[in-house]
Amino acid sequence: MKANANDVIIACDFPTAEETLRFLDKFTDRKPFVKIGMELYYGAGNEIVKEIKRRGHKIFLDLKLHDIPNTVKKSMRVLSNLEVDMTNVHASGTIEMMKAAIEGLTREDGTRPLLIAVTQLTSTSEEAMQKQLLINADINTTIRKYAANAKEAGLDGVVCSPLEAGFVKEECGTDFMTVTPGIRFADSGKDDQVRITTPEKARQIGSDYIVVGRPITAAEDPVAAYNECCRQFLGE
Repeated sequence: MKANANDVIIACDFPTAEETLRFLDKFTDRKPFVKIGMELYYGAGNEIVKEIKRRGHKIFLDLKLHDIPNTVKKSMRVLSNLEVDMTNVHASGTIEMMKAAIEGLTREDGTRPLLIAVTQLTSTSEEAMQKQLLINADINTTIRKYAANAKEAGLDGVVCSPLEAGFVKEECGTDFMTVTPGIRFADSGKDDQVRITTPEKARQIGSDYIVVGRPITAAEDPVAAYNECCRQFLGE
């Protein structure tokens, strides 16, 4: 599969379908790329995916599957019927699991959504990774290796913080996608994120897609905040 042009993805981390659709109703001139995460999917199920798709939005279904290969394969086979544009797994599930994910996600006609793998969550610090997860390598080495594993498995790219997008490209090539959460405006707080940067800096480092949540969804004017993200990241 081949990625489309760079884009800003809004993380619609709302608890209900009604709140999500009220938020999306604000966007009358443009249909932004939308991320549906666990909170919304577990609360509203497949119907919210179908409704957002019906409204003309591209969808990143962010469920971060991580299980034995056979379970992931069967789960991806179900998700492939939802016609989302992108979905993901955890890279720590091993190359075998990621290959099984691709097999399950690929439809009979050979098409499938883009599949990416989470390297390390942007809320994870190197100290926590080493002390709590007992991963002795430094965080950049770990992310580089996870990205290389994802490429070997045949995935289209990885989720990483924008700070790592550049060396992921060096390791895996410029066509290997980097999808980067942890985006904040220069005057925003970090919230629970650790490895963050601005939309403009993410573009300079090498992010293909940025995922932006609270700086847009919690903004006084979400449409203006989204447009500012697009201005900084896409040069609009």
